[in-house]
Amino acid sequence: GDLDKVVNLLLSLSGRLARVENALGALGPHAAAEDEVTLREKQRVLAAQLEDAKELREHVGRREEAVGAMVARYLPPEQLQDYRHFVKMKSALTAEQRELEEKIKLGQEQLRCLRESL
Repeated sequence: GDLDKVVNLLLSLSGRLARVENALGALGPHAAAEDEVTLREKQRVLAAQLEDAKELREHVGRREEAVGAMVARYLPPEQLQDYRHFVKMKSALTAEQRELEEKIKLGQEQLRCLRESL
């Protein structure tokens, strides 16, 4: 459960940071200075939060290794291999699900913008 939460947090922060960086890149020469200052501050805060989340992921990873070592004492090799595969795939699938949700959201936003422009 903690692994899912941390992976989702990392993906969320990465996505938010990317959107802020895209917004900064899209600022035109006539953009208000306060808009850029606000976006730069958001970028700074999100980057710091992302670093904290990476440290949290490392902590969860160390705990996962400790749990894996304990589980290895009680499971036969075949079941242990299944357990390790499950943990690995769960993280990968959570990340993939989040990425697909972001793509769907982006597609819906682009579709809305296209409809508004027509």
